[in-house]
Amino acid sequence: MELRGWDCADVILFSADAYVDHPAFGAAVIGRLFEAEELRVCIVPQPDWHGDFRDFRKLGRPRLFFGISPGCMDSMVNKYTAARRLRSEDAYSPDGRHDLRPEYPTIVYTNILRKLYPDVPIVLGGIEASMRRVMHYDYWQERFRPSILCDCDADLITYGMGEKVNLELVRLLIEAINDSHPLLHYDENGEPCITRQLLREVAARELQQTVSLWKKEDIPGGIQANDIVLHSYEECLRQPRLHAENFRHIEEESNKMHAQRLLQQTGNRWVVVNPPYPPLSSEELDRSFDLPYTRLPHPKYEGKRIPAYEMIKFSVTLHRGCFGGCAFCTISAHQGKFIVSRSKESILQEVKAITQMPDFKGYLSDLGGPSANMYKMRGKRHELCEKCKRPSCIHPAICPNMNGDHRPLLDIYRAVDRLPGIKKSFIGSGVRYDMLLHDWKDETLNRAATEYTKELITKHVSGRLKVAPEHTSDTVLNLMRKPSFGLFRQFKSIFDDTCRRAGLRQQIIPYFISSHPACTALDMAQLAIATKQMDFQLEQVQDFTPTPLTMATTCWATGYNPYTLEPVFSAKTPQEKQQQRMFFFWYKPEERRQIGKYLRSIGRPDIIKKLFHNSK
Repeated sequence: MELRGWDCADVILFSADAYVDHPAFGAAVIGRLFEAEELRVCIVPQPDWHGDFRDFRKLGRPRLFFGISPGCMDSMVNKYTAARRLRSEDAYSPDGRHDLRPEYPTIVYTNILRKLYPDVPIVLGGIEASMRRVMHYDYWQERFRPSILCDCDADLITYGMGEKVNLELVRLLIEAINDSHPLLHYDENGEPCITRQLLREVAARELQQTVSLWKKEDIPGGIQANDIVLHSYEECLRQPRLHAENFRHIEEESNKMHAQRLLQQTGNRWVVVNPPYPPLSSEELDRSFDLPYTRLPHPKYEGKRIPAYEMIKFSVTLHRGCFGGCAFCTISAHQGKFIVSRSKESILQEVKAITQMPDFKGYLSDLGGPSANMYKMRGKRHELCEKCKRPSCIHPAICPNMNGDHRPLLDIYRAVDRLPGIKKSFIGSGVRYDMLLHDWKDETLNRAATEYTKELITKHVSGRLKVAPEHTSDTVLNLMRKPSFGLFRQFKSIFDDTCRRAGLRQQIIPYFISSHPACTALDMAQLAIATKQMDFQLEQVQDFTPTPLTMATTCWATGYNPYTLEPVFSAKTPQEKQQQRMFFFWYKPEERRQIGKYLRSIGRPDIIKKLFHNSK
């Protein structure tokens, strides 16, 4: 600050991640955006929350607000497994250290700042606050929790992808300063500063994509006819089925172009969720990615390894959003279902920057996004998308309005591969094979999908292609909003045949989940048989982890499907979960005895024969 001649900062961001100046790291994106607006922005990565809080004091009071970015990954998922065991490392900390991030950093950092600076506004962002913006189930505390605003004395949540809402927020605040608003505070140097009351007044102008907390009589505009009033927190505690009813509204309004405001009473206050902004334009997304990132960790981490950075340092994000709507995934609640794609020029510019990095050897690890093959895909008739509230555009069937053209993506792959310095570009993001096998009722699109499939397999697989069938049971897959396992069989056949014709020795690596709502141990036994018959010995597997604000977690926590309100079974006890998980590893001698014992206990020796007949 002294070198730049700043007497104070406009915004100070506290991040629970190590600082990496890269467009995949949220604090860097917001910091660079504010910098482009000529704001004086400071970022404090992984402040020490023990002792005298010197990391929270050293930069003083900001002119506009403190912002809290709790991390690119939910702090509890980042720290604990589904069995609530400590993970081997923290992916977003130097050398994977676990002691640099508190549990629930949003709450911890807010409470420290509020103690030190009682009158300075605090704005929350990032995945942790976004997924806890209303009542939610907390798996690690094993209870329902209210909006995170009720657990910490922050003033506002800017949820979802934060560029548009945060830029609009700072513009409104600067406008208030320029207008000498009567609620401004003036520091000892005569600098005008935003007060909490003033920030809340700005939010009261119905700034979109924000969450705030109000007394009923102070709700901006009052409770309006088109507001959706959710069942109260207290009602849902008494009847969890009501939380399932709420969730349907929450999910639908997160994925509409023109959403309604949500309100939920919690005690004597009301959580007010303003609708999200419409999807960014390609130009707006390009602007975010074209900022002058160094693409490097801060020099303070020299000689240290940041695991998440090592994984993505030579990867490029092509688009945002995912219209899959998988029940266990948070992407649609955070990024939305509508695809926003970068321009070809912006993508090529980033790839060229990567080729100039000193340790780049010519291999891109990923040209992808939340799903690898959704670039430039959208509804053919925009007016139909504007009225749609389906959480998934491809389940239970692919929407007839969807334009599933793979040609723009092929064009990107080929343009990237022609660049000097690029030896090979791989696709590390998960591929939606149902989009490749679908009959688009248009021979041009069908040929493009076939061409994409061949080019993907022959030119962009680094030995192993990741796909996510997730399960084999149609009942479970239907609740997951995933396609039938028969499509995976079909895709694997195409993959194997294409590799054989091209003389390639490559593997397809399927991902599976156990203990997902609606899944029983018998379903897992059938999964073991099906994958054995396909000569798989599974590696990429996980036990279902209930994460806030997903449909699957709502089923798990309430026992009801939010869309049908029918009861749903979930494996919850450690014994039930182990009975499911062991079937992943039927080929291991140490699991065989337990599997046999369980199957005999339920009278299914026929499955034992299918699993272990002729097994080595």
